[in-house]
Amino acid sequence: MMQPPCEITPRILQLVARISRRLGRFEGLSSPPPQPLLRRESRVKTIRDTLAIEGNTLTLDQVTALVEGKRVAGPPREIREVQNALAAYARLSEYDPLSIEQFSRAHGVMMEGLLESAGRFRAKNVGVFKSGEVTHIAPPARRVKQLMTELFEFLAATEQIHPLVVACVFHYEIELIHPFEDGNGRMGRLWQTVLLSSFHPIFELLPVESIIRERQKDYYGALAESDSRGDSTPFVEFSLVAIVDSLSTFIEEIEPVAATPESRLEIARSHFGSRYFTRREYRALLKTISTATASRDLKRGVNAGMLEKRGAKARTVYVFSDTLPPSPVRPG
Repeated sequence: MMQPPCEITPRILQLVARISRRLGRFEGLSSPPPQPLLRRESRVKTIRDTLAIEGNTLTLDQVTALVEGKRVAGPPREIREVQNALAAYARLSEYDPLSIEQFSRAHGVMMEGLLESAGRFRAKNVGVFKSGEVTHIAPPARRVKQLMTELFEFLAATEQIHPLVVACVFHYEIELIHPFEDGNGRMGRLWQTVLLSSFHPIFELLPVESIIRERQKDYYGALAESDSRGDSTPFVEFSLVAIVDSLSTFIEEIEPVAATPESRLEIARSHFGSRYFTRREYRALLKTISTATASRDLKRGVNAGMLEKRGAKARTVYVFSDTLPPSPVRPG
């Protein structure tokens, strides 16, 4: 079985640990994000950016319109690229990440109507050109099937390497083997997401491709350095940094703003209105706060004149001062 070369450096271990900590932070959020909306927003960014890396010029608004089924004015091939990518990514949760057959079928979806050999490994030798120069000579076509078989055997058999690293190694190997005549870059990025999503579902919501697009020069530089070394380590390190940064940005966007006593009391005001309520009811409304925090909040509200307190001990109730009717003025 092929063992794709990758050195597990201290930097790689540190990056994996940072990603793991951020996954723990995501799992600890008290309010889960609205996944249907996030999935759609992430999918639009992912499609726009993975294709922009390949030269597609459609804007975020145009891709959004295509997601919504609207007509868009633009180059027909670029519109077809978006439609195909949308169809390929829509099946993200259905793919078996260890199936070479499904990998090939996904390429068929991605390149339908764009490439005559869509869904089939290339039958001719190819090179990668950039700025008119050859930057990579792919293995001979006669070796592609065997190399891809060994790569998927590696996916199925590896247990000693962290899944995050495996996903990045696979992405690099697709760029190295170049199994199709066209569409290899977008397939490497798609299947890396498939592998990452099988490790943790948050990666379905994470547009890592957007970070790659922002750092496109570094992306190609990491590929070139790995090619030069005959070792995927530089590319794996680049990819893990992109995952860390994408995950950090995502969590910052969805993480609730830290609550304050004032913000919690405003929530209570909206909920209880002019009726009296107990400390137990206040805590039940806020859910995540302790009894001690509830007591401090209510005392703060009373001291600030926001709340009126009635009763004592277990019979204590509170009401918002501005909801009480004004005291009648007695004739003097």
